[in-house]
Amino acid sequence: MNLSSLLSNLNYGTILFLMLIESTVIPFPSEVVVAPAAYHAAAGYQNVFLVVLFATIGADLGAAINYAAAYYLGRPLIYKFARSRWGKMCLLNEEKVERSEKYFADHGVVATLTGRLLPVIRQLISVPAGLAKMHFGKFILYTTIGAGVWNTILAALGWYLHSIVPEAQLQSKIDEYSEYIKIVIIALFLIVVAFFTIKTIIKKQKKAV
Repeated sequence: MNLSSLLSNLNYGTILFLMLIESTVIPFPSEVVVAPAAYHAAAGYQNVFLVVLFATIGADLGAAINYAAAYYLGRPLIYKFARSRWGKMCLLNEEKVERSEKYFADHGVVATLTGRLLPVIRQLISVPAGLAKMHFGKFILYTTIGAGVWNTILAALGWYLHSIVPEAQLQSKIDEYSEYIKIVIIALFLIVVAFFTIKTIIKKQKKAV
């Protein structure tokens, strides 16, 4: 079965499988899976809650593969893969791995939660978690929450579009709305980071006084 067949015949099994792929280093946008599945759920073909559940399980499984690879292979082999032809085929490079490591270093273990909501970082945040040998239970917990929130947002988008967009225009509208969602999420994230940064600075100044 080819990719177009999978996307046109979405069921809980294909949702899980495609989201597993999306959460590894293989480039595959979750927007083309969860939102269309929720769109069909709004028409009564599936249960939207099960769409989110199976999408999140798939995301967890894919993230666990990345985590395990990083945990057991270590940094030299991960970076070697990023420089290889296979890494380039996956749209992976050293800069992306370094960016995900920096994000993890800056934000700690909670990065596995917030990172699931950010473009580019989402697929790779499990790699630095594995390299840092983060506790697997915490890793899965934060990954599940982050992936669950993102999948719920996409499912809500697909459900909403069912009432206003014919199926022929679905993908173009998903692409359009997804860009707005990413911008809003990044803006909210920056606001939260700025808030906690200012709060930390104020606390240090009070202690200094």
